[in-house]
Amino acid sequence: MDKQHPVSDPFALMMDPQSVIQAMERSDRLARLQRRVCRPLDRPLIARAGTDLDAFDNAIDSQAEPDDA
Repeated sequence: MDKQHPVSDPFALMMDPQSVIQAMERSDRLARLQRRVCRPLDRPLIARAGTDLDAFDNAIDSQAEPDDA
């Protein structure tokens, strides 16, 4: 019965982080987790095709502004 029980006080765990790391390395449940690396920001941007809204915006932007004077 030398098994150590996990400490339920998180502040006590912060005082001894090495024991937490050792417990994580010994954990069978953590070892069985499926690991994958997701990096959605690493994907290149997909160029979007021009839409009718883009054409309308460009037409409005290219018009000269009327003088209010």
